[in-house]
Amino acid sequence: MVQAGRVEAIWIKRVRGGPMDPVDRATLEAGRGIVGNANQGGRRQVTIIEREAWERLMAELGASLDPSVRRANLMVSGISLRESRGKHLVIGPCRIELHGETRPCRHLDELLPGLTDAMRRDWGGGAFGAVIQGGEIRVGDEVLLLDAEARSPSVADPRPAPAPGHERRTPANFDGGEG
Repeated sequence: MVQAGRVEAIWIKRVRGGPMDPVDRATLEAGRGIVGNANQGGRRQVTIIEREAWERLMAELGASLDPSVRRANLMVSGISLRESRGKHLVIGPCRIELHGETRPCRHLDELLPGLTDAMRRDWGGGAFGAVIQGGEIRVGDEVLLLDAEARSPSVADPRPAPAPGHERRTPANFDGGEG
């Protein structure tokens, strides 16, 4: 199954604990994350929230906090991140393999009492993942959420074919070593 949506916002955290800077575009680097972001490498290279989930939380709690307080890197709309572990998020030339649910921390309750507990339901805190194919992304870009069946080699890739000599590296054809 394929879900389609769009990138609503991009934020970069330049230092740990620092502000989330809104940007119109960002470069994702495979195996590292967002270029210029404080968190690099590991399984939690990029964090993502849904606009619809954030709006639902704000309505439920009678608040109107800016979504940047969540401290996620990307806000998307039109797709559900619930139970998205193992799925791929495709944005332009980039692919992010989603590894799990982003659990909210208690500091959010300092901003809005009850927000942390509300976010713990139905993946309200969003998802996190690792960049497996890099490139540039922009606010307004289309986002595709691909489940395991839709991302298998037997299903056509939704993006244009690469130029000869520039084949995409995927988990199926890249072992990390030199040929």
